[in-house]
Amino acid sequence: MVCWDKIGCIAGGVLLGSYGFKILGSRDAKNLYTHCTAAVYRMKDQVVKDYTVLKENVEDIDAAAKDINEKRRMEYEAQMIEDAKAILAEAEAKGAAAEEG
Repeated sequence: MVCWDKIGCIAGGVLLGSYGFKILGSRDAKNLYTHCTAAVYRMKDQVVKDYTVLKENVEDIDAAAKDINEKRRMEYEAQMIEDAKAILAEAEAKGAAAEEG
């Protein structure tokens, strides 16, 4: 028993595939592919430009953040030195008072 439905589907697929290759290989189709490819290249160029701008902005933000942290570290160290000087001055004052008294 031959299943004519399956054979018909296979024959239809082969026929459609043959015409599909002819349609895909036509001049109009190639023209369409060329325009689509050109559009993709333009889009790629724009994405690269956007990436470059974004990268430059991120580098600027990174540099500014590092400057802020360096400034805060220096202020903290200066405050620690001032606190240490105050503690030493207080200890010397107590030591001098103890020697007099």
